[in-house]
Amino acid sequence: MEVSWRKQVGVRLVVTLTFAVALLSIATGVSSIGFTAASARNLFGGGIPEWAQETAGFTGTVTGFLMLVSAFGMRRGLRAAWYSVVLLLPLTAVQGLVQSSPYSLPLVVVSLASLPAVLRSRRRFDRDADLTTSQLAALAALAGVQVYGTVGTYALADHFPNVETPLDAFYYTLVTSSTVGYGDLTPATQTGRLFGMTVVVFGTASFAVALASLLGPAIEARLASALGRMTEAQLELLEDHVVVLGYGDLTEPILNELDGQAEFVVVTPDPQRVGELSDRDYKVLKADPSDEEPLQRVAIGEARAVVAATNNDAEDALAVLTARQLNPDVRIVAAATDRENVDKLRRAGADSVISPATIGGHLLVRSALGSDGMETVADRLSGESPRSN
Repeated sequence: MEVSWRKQVGVRLVVTLTFAVALLSIATGVSSIGFTAASARNLFGGGIPEWAQETAGFTGTVTGFLMLVSAFGMRRGLRAAWYSVVLLLPLTAVQGLVQSSPYSLPLVVVSLASLPAVLRSRRRFDRDADLTTSQLAALAALAGVQVYGTVGTYALADHFPNVETPLDAFYYTLVTSSTVGYGDLTPATQTGRLFGMTVVVFGTASFAVALASLLGPAIEARLASALGRMTEAQLELLEDHVVVLGYGDLTEPILNELDGQAEFVVVTPDPQRVGELSDRDYKVLKADPSDEEPLQRVAIGEARAVVAATNNDAEDALAVLTARQLNPDVRIVAAATDRENVDKLRRAGADSVISPATIGGHLLVRSALGSDGMETVADRLSGESPRSN
């Protein structure tokens, strides 16, 4: 428990530092644009050329946005995001120095101070990026079109007035494929126009696919929220959580006890319960808790505990059996509605089986026979403050 807590604190600290560097890089880059002449005399005696400061300002803003994306990736434990941050932190520090502005000093300090903490957290980020086929295709198409347009435009520079550098060629490709079309760079020959047409067709198609892959998850999240279902992104973030299998009369007090103490997700096939729990901002998945596929989706392999406490001992036993097969090491706690089913639930794989009816009956009988303190015990078990006489 202590190790898990330290791990969570360490991950949160690293992610927070990454977010801080990203915001500082964006703010510093934006503030330095157009003000390099005034700030050049503040640091290094104005020894850094103005064009270098301007370049560092623009690229620093872009680096900040890349760092922001990497920070969100680190929240999901992605290894690629960690590598990206390790590469970007020295870059943000260098950009802050080149900008030579008093506003860039915090960026340099925080970037250099964050690097050791990020390097020490290498083992905390071990999750591979699970990109879908459509997302990979969108990225490949978008990058391929930009390379095709840039190389082709530069190779056909004689057919494009004012195209003299690879940057000019990339600029033409970007404004053409994105359908912005400023008109400052246009083909002057039939060959150039034919090539420009291909850039328009391929570019718009690649941008459309890329937008669909980016907006698709957002639309899915909105629909899932309306329908009371968890999105794939939410499922991917589950870690060190409690999986509650099914929903019954005993489930509500369990959720109230877990709320604020541990992250949890409920798996139930009841659509009414799914909607009610979703309205309360609880994580819930509409599925049969005895099936393997939904338990794998709620990351039972990363769960800290499993709870099965519905009114149907047979369904609980099947759910416990499935959970035990998928994660032999997880702690499973079950509630037995009927006392004779306690041993059956243990044989199904539960580490601990509690019979609320048996406990309640025991307390009632002891209290009826004159045993003192039974009400205090009941209050403690329910989480209420003991009543004073």
